[in-house]
Amino acid sequence: MPTRGQRRAAGGHPNHDRHAPNDTRFPVVTGEQPKCRSIYVYVLFRREVRPMTQSPGHVHEAGLSPALTPAQAFDALYAFCAPALVRQAYLLTGRRELAQEAVERAFQLAWQNWPQVARDRDPAGWVRAMVHECALSPWHRFRLRYRHPEPPPADAADRALLEALLKLPPTYRRTLLLYDGIGLDLPETAAETEASTPAAAGRLTRARRLVAGQVPELADPAALHRRLAELASTERLRAAQPPTVRTYAERRTRFWTRSALAFTATIVVATTLTLRTAPTHYEAPIGPAQAISGVPAEVGMGPLSAGERALQAKLRKSVQNGPERVVPLAR
Repeated sequence: MPTRGQRRAAGGHPNHDRHAPNDTRFPVVTGEQPKCRSIYVYVLFRREVRPMTQSPGHVHEAGLSPALTPAQAFDALYAFCAPALVRQAYLLTGRRELAQEAVERAFQLAWQNWPQVARDRDPAGWVRAMVHECALSPWHRFRLRYRHPEPPPADAADRALLEALLKLPPTYRRTLLLYDGIGLDLPETAAETEASTPAAAGRLTRARRLVAGQVPELADPAALHRRLAELASTERLRAAQPPTVRTYAERRTRFWTRSALAFTATIVVATTLTLRTAPTHYEAPIGPAQAISGVPAEVGMGPLSAGERALQAKLRKSVQNGPERVVPLAR
């Protein structure tokens, strides 16, 4: 099955005809269709509010300078996408703090992989996919701060819709948001959720049926799209400033780089110490001890006899070298 990047490279694009041209509630995919191959050209056109159907060669003809630094291009992409991505993450999780955290984490990954993201044909789609994956990560359930639900929306209709969304499986929730909330077409939705087109269609149909069972007035897809946009817009959700995200991403990169170097150094030192102290030849193990029979028991020395005491006294009275030696007789 092709991956999300392979399907995107094959030419899948969002269907923007289902939204009004001035719809800013989901600005990640609304507006003109980006066909530029570089984030720098993409940002330049967005700043000048020019049609996105021009090729990168028109930048010089229009008198625009493509000399944007990576930080400027990243900040422009962040300012353009972050507000909508926070609202999308909120619809996926129902948690305001987690939505902001997912967006910041996704943009940190984008800054760490900026050369790849900048050359992507859809940088906003790259970041959006990372936001959704971070928001729906199953590891959040083990965090104490996310084990208890947040206060629901004040409006009863918004509360019912959010409860219906959160009861859906994560894959159904994401498919519904991409197709009915953001406005992607079915192949693009399937590619972003890493599923086949029939599987994405089945998830979408079942998700719509489950939501309609909880909120019957949302059986119409148009009404569902409108209510999703309203629910996302009613919450006051904010994201951190771009310099803060870039700084934290750089600190995180330095931390993991230093950790990797320290871990490698530890492995090298441990390996060297092992090589220096390890035995270089085989030593046979010592066998277990066994009792030996037939050996007489040791006895202690008894008192000296009269003759031994006399000999001892004679030796002590002799010269230092002992008594004169017996000289052999000459033949």
